Amino acid sequence: MDAREDGNGCVSDEGLVAISEGCPNLQSILYFCQRMTNAAVVTMSKNCQNLTSFRLCIMGRHKPDHITGKPMDEGFGAIVMNCKKLTRLAVSGLLTNKAFEYIGTYGESLETLSVAFAGENDLGMKYVLDGCRRLRKLEIRDSPFGDTALLSGLHRYEQMRFLWMSDCKVSIQGCMELARKMPWLNVEIIRENGYDDRLVEKLYVYRSVAGPRKDMPPIVITL
Repeated sequence: MDAREDGNGCVSDEGLVAISEGCPNLQSILYFCQRMTNAAVVTMSKNCQNLTSFRLCIMGRHKPDHITGKPMDEGFGAIVMNCKKLTRLAVSGLLTNKAFEYIGTYGESLETLSVAFAGENDLGMKYVLDGCRRLRKLEIRDSPFGDTALLSGLHRYEQMRFLWMSDCKVSIQGCMELARKMPWLNVEIIRENGYDDRLVEKLYVYRSVAGPRKDMPPIVITL
């Protein structure tokens, strides 16, 4: 199948629709594209309702529906509404809190969620942590979630395998507060590009019966 539908060889929404029409029993997809539409993702959600893993990577930051210019909220909302077996989801593109509200409300079976270059404010992450009761792995990078979002998950982290946040708006104070309130979790700050006394470059939160790691390099600080 050749998903290159224009002269630039750009993989886009038309390729996703073609896959959904030809592979109705599809269970897993990782799709990189230059542009996407809500309509295409909705079509995928209706044609491939057996999906257990849907990972859509729209190349570039905060890209909207390339036809309507609207956020990609409705497309990802349709995926979690129609694909009841979904356990793994990766979202990207221009997303508002509405998309994360959909995920928190309908992502009942979701175990792994990856977020890249997406989100509106702290409320989006709170929707996910409040609603996705089976969530085990949460990976977030280059998103606007900060301390309020981080601390909204105190009721969820003990059941999760890990939380990873990089290049978000989490502060050292927020991480210290998390470590103080949940001392049985391992809270690690990773500083690869020097010291910043305000925002944390990378945060790794996980639970382990063995306690903190003993083999950490100097760039890793355990709180």
